[in-house]
Parts: sequence; structure tokens; C-alpha cells
Amino acid sequence: MSNFVICINNGDNPASLIIGKVYRTVPDAEAESHNMLRVVDEDRSEPEGYLYPASMFVPIELPEVAERALLAAGA
Repeated sequence: MSNFVICINNGDNPASLIIGKVYRTVPDAEAESHNMLRVVDEDRSEPEGYLYPASMFVPIELPEVAERALLAAGA
């Protein structure tokens, strides 16, 4: 699984997720076994992220320089 995803559906979470935005995922094998992803969202009050249905996101691969920049920015 990629470390980053793009939101394609914010469902009932428009305050927490922005369609088209890149989000960082946090590894969570148990969540993934239930088709969920642990995502650091707009709220950022939970550094380990919140669980969302995987269908709300598309995994992406970023160039290393972009990934480093996002991680440094706290994405």
C-alpha cells in the first residue's frame, strides 16, 4: 500500500476530507483487512489518523522529493 492517497469521495466528512487532496496513510493491517484506511485528515487532532473506507481514496506513488516535502510539512 502507498504511503499517500488522493481523496475521491468525502461522503459524510466534508469538514475532514477534501476531494482531490493528497493524504498520508498510517499502516494498519487490521483496518486494511476490513477495507479501511487509517488517514491523517484535515482535523489532525489524532496524529495516528482516523479510519475511513478505502473506497474513498486512490493510492498514489509520489516522487521521492514530493514525499519528503509532504512528510516535512506534516501531511
